Amino acid sequence: METQATVRGASSKMIPLALPKGEERLCELCQKRAQLQCNLCRVTFYCDAEHQQADWLGIHEKICPLLIPIRTTTILSLQRAGRIETQLKKAELIEICRLAAQRKLSERKHSEALPAAQFCLRCSIDVHGSSTGQLVPAYLLLAEANMGLGNLAVVADLLSQAEWAVLKSPECGHAVQQQLHRSLGHLYTATGNLETALLHFANDIYYASEEYGLDSTVTCDGYFFMADVFAKQGKMSITRSLYSAVAHTWHCHLTELLHTHVQFFQNPDELLEPSYVGPGEQHGENKGRRAEGDEMLRTMLEFEQDNSRKEPAQIALVAHCLAMLWFLEGDNLKALGFGGTALQASQLIPNRDLTEAIRGLLQLVQSLQTGPPPGSG
Repeated sequence: METQATVRGASSKMIPLALPKGEERLCELCQKRAQLQCNLCRVTFYCDAEHQQADWLGIHEKICPLLIPIRTTTILSLQRAGRIETQLKKAELIEICRLAAQRKLSERKHSEALPAAQFCLRCSIDVHGSSTGQLVPAYLLLAEANMGLGNLAVVADLLSQAEWAVLKSPECGHAVQQQLHRSLGHLYTATGNLETALLHFANDIYYASEEYGLDSTVTCDGYFFMADVFAKQGKMSITRSLYSAVAHTWHCHLTELLHTHVQFFQNPDELLEPSYVGPGEQHGENKGRRAEGDEMLRTMLEFEQDNSRKEPAQIALVAHCLAMLWFLEGDNLKALGFGGTALQASQLIPNRDLTEAIRGLLQLVQSLQTGPPPGSG
């Protein structure tokens, strides 16, 4: 359930006679006839207070003053230099809205993500035209927001337009293709067309491996989604095998992050935020990647713990991943909890090859709770 936040924006009733003859203002969100306008920028309009508040909460608060120069006609704006400047400002707005929508989606605030995603698409069309591959990221953001709200018919329409844009734009890179196939995989999973979903997730994995490499966490996400489909088909042995591959990739990635993090303890001023994004990804997506990683790892841990034929090695591996992830995020209680689960499971493995690493992590967390970090003082 999405929480309601306090909304501060203000609007006033429009005066129709103040508009130029024959000109009509449309609502920013639904494109119906507008009755209100924003009191701050006075160039944004709404059909009612509900849409004004939704837009303010979703994106308008961040871009309100930036809309004035691109929506106000001046002598300069009609000249070539002015038109170029307007396009550059719109390109800046596209990036602001893209990041805002991604942040809302990573927080599972799908309703709040809609205004930013909608504006991102409209602005992208203004800048790039109506049939270009550069619209695909905006289509995918809007599709993801609607997917979270259960609007599957809208999602299908948006992804169909994205597919058409990709077909007409051979220059679309592997990253765009990967994101499109992942979105299509999610759509067909939601509609129960599981074989088609598997096909799209297979394409997702191919394009991700081309863009980010076989060992990237982005690539292994595709295997996770395939495993989910196989679980729905009752093919649990395949699901378990794919989960194992995903867990090993995340374990390697988090182990590297942990080693880097520990090295910086001796120089706290240079301590960096742990990065969960792969090469070529935007670092603004870090928070979303962390949340996705946590959700996937928890799903795999629950799957193994609920299985009648538990595999201690897999439980230890996944729980160790979660312990490292939460330690890197500064939540020592969660790190200790998952670390304890990992240690208990590792002691049931014949060679106990994870036990030493898990104990080392637990000792590190406990030392930070009881004293200064290693190397200080």
